[in-house]
Amino acid sequence: MSSGRHALPSRFGKLYREIAKFGMVGASGFVVNLAVFNLIRTATEWQTVRASVLATVVAILSNYLGLRYFAYRNRDQEDRNSRRKELTLFLFFSAIGLVIENSVLYATTYGLGWDGTLATNVSKFLGIGIATLFRFWSYRTWVFKASGSRRTADEPGDPGQSRDPVVPYPEPALSGSWEHS
Repeated sequence: MSSGRHALPSRFGKLYREIAKFGMVGASGFVVNLAVFNLIRTATEWQTVRASVLATVVAILSNYLGLRYFAYRNRDQEDRNSRRKELTLFLFFSAIGLVIENSVLYATTYGLGWDGTLATNVSKFLGIGIATLFRFWSYRTWVFKASGSRRTADEPGDPGQSRDPVVPYPEPALSGSWEHS
């Protein structure tokens, strides 16, 4: 049986790797989002939020590819129905993130009248940050869930060996100086 004292560092290591991979995909999506946004704003006369929504959609599509085939590639779905459900949930939560992100931009642009290039980019940056927190939580909780029956490639050990349950603290002995009779 494995010791409970190693379970917590192992969990933090896995979470750290997951956050790092999510962050790399997110950083590339961030660059795509801002690049497309600024390209649309300079090349067309589209309204600020309309340009932002299109840029966010392009970033969502690139992020799905990065998350599915890089960050969460070990959480692969086995059948077509599972993949369809994953994509549906991804798009649903991405749409909520899109609303969060662009609500910040809408509020600053039309509520506060900040429509300059610097102001819209700062507002978009802030909106992306808030939406990213929501997306990380929702994607890992609902979309790219870890399978309980399979070990991922990041986990050590023999794939045929069953895992012991994680015990956050060692169980106290039944007898000892702390017992009172």
